[in-house]
Amino acid sequence: MEKHNQDPVENINEEEVKAAQDSQEQGNSEEQEQSATDAGEEEVDVTAKLKEELESTKDKYIRLYSEFENFRKRTSKEKLDLIQSANEQLIKSLLPVADDFERAEAAIKDKESGHYEGFLLIRSKFVKVLELYGVKPMDHGKGSEFNADLHEAISQVPAPEPELKGKILDVVEKGYLLNDKVIRYAKVVVAN
Repeated sequence: MEKHNQDPVENINEEEVKAAQDSQEQGNSEEQEQSATDAGEEEVDVTAKLKEELESTKDKYIRLYSEFENFRKRTSKEKLDLIQSANEQLIKSLLPVADDFERAEAAIKDKESGHYEGFLLIRSKFVKVLELYGVKPMDHGKGSEFNADLHEAISQVPAPEPELKGKILDVVEKGYLLNDKVIRYAKVVVAN
């Protein structure tokens, strides 16, 4: 009888073991499915993070490139402005020499002499050098409209004729432009 009792216990134990193994296998397959799902989610998360980092890096690169281009343009403009302003100071100091040439030409009485021709050659060479660097005299004369952006009124006199009111009567000192920027205002007498 004892053997008989042992057999059912063994059978029960074997059945329990088998049931336990089946439930463990089922749990393992669920865990494997869960871990596969987790791995897929992790892969999606990593891909999303990498895409986000790539976009961020692209954005930083584009911003840095734009800043560099702006810096390069700004420094080249500053360099050009510095060169032009250095020229401007030199040219401003040469403008009285141009005025002296005009006064001397008006004062020369013997216009037929060789000295006069030599003087004109020197004056024209000087004017060409100024033009080479972008200096132009302002075109204005008697009867021109007064423009406060180009002229400096040093005196106002009563208008001899009604149509000359607000117009230039005389140019005392010629004005000059450097690359279309006023470097010396024309000093004029205006009819009032």
